[in-house]
Amino acid sequence: MNLSKGVQFMIISTFTFALMKVCVKMISHIPAIEIIFFRSVISIVICLFFLLKDKVSPWGNNKKILVLRGVVGSIALASYFYILQEIPLAAAASMQYMAPIFTAILGVFIVKEKVTAKQYLFFMISFLGIIIIQGFDARVSMIHLIIGIGGAVFTGLAYNCIRILKTSEHPLVIIFYFPLVSLPLAGIISWFGWVSPQGWDWMYLLLVGLFTQIAQYYMTRSYQTEELSKVSIINYMGIIYSLAFGFIIFGETYEWLSYMGMALVVVGIILNLRYKKT
Repeated sequence: MNLSKGVQFMIISTFTFALMKVCVKMISHIPAIEIIFFRSVISIVICLFFLLKDKVSPWGNNKKILVLRGVVGSIALASYFYILQEIPLAAAASMQYMAPIFTAILGVFIVKEKVTAKQYLFFMISFLGIIIIQGFDARVSMIHLIIGIGGAVFTGLAYNCIRILKTSEHPLVIIFYFPLVSLPLAGIISWFGWVSPQGWDWMYLLLVGLFTQIAQYYMTRSYQTEELSKVSIINYMGIIYSLAFGFIIFGETYEWLSYMGMALVVVGIILNLRYKKT
């Protein structure tokens, strides 16, 4: 079967993001905010390299929204890394897939986009899936649910900030502001509960940064070379990767109702995506 370049790029991106999640879980003894600190160091070096290479000023125009994007993005990432470390891989990934729902809902108020009654129905299907996961998996507590959904809300805010900035800022500048803001925030917070990495920890920290950059690069290439409707759904292969890696590496298994909950999350998002493209 011949796959287009855009599809190939998205498959690589999704797989690499899954590898990043595995690395975060492998160093669960290191606080999530500290992992973000190391990730930010790697990301800021890579971003600066390409900004200087392309002769683009890193400071941008709409600094308030750029900083806001960095702050809410940092909170979202810290929340996601925390639940990745605390609960099974696929359950955490399912919560992260709630982000498109909050992106759309918040977009009604922030960027004045419309959401139909049918889309709200699709959102409820996904949300029901999350409730089922929490209710039938003893490893997922109410605190995990609150943090996971909270992280998805902040991710939605970050995506809306990007929408506001899309006409005024170079994409590299938007990407650069995330580590620029998250580095000092993560550094200050990490100071009060620092856990010194040991041995293989350093490799996993490095891989978190590298896998993230690779995944973002191929995701961007995919959206640049292929129709959004064709490649966006491929993102949800991530739940398959998470289930597989969780079982093979961490020995994670689920009750059948938890699998049904994960399926509802993905079905609700895919129905919404396909509806928006019709």
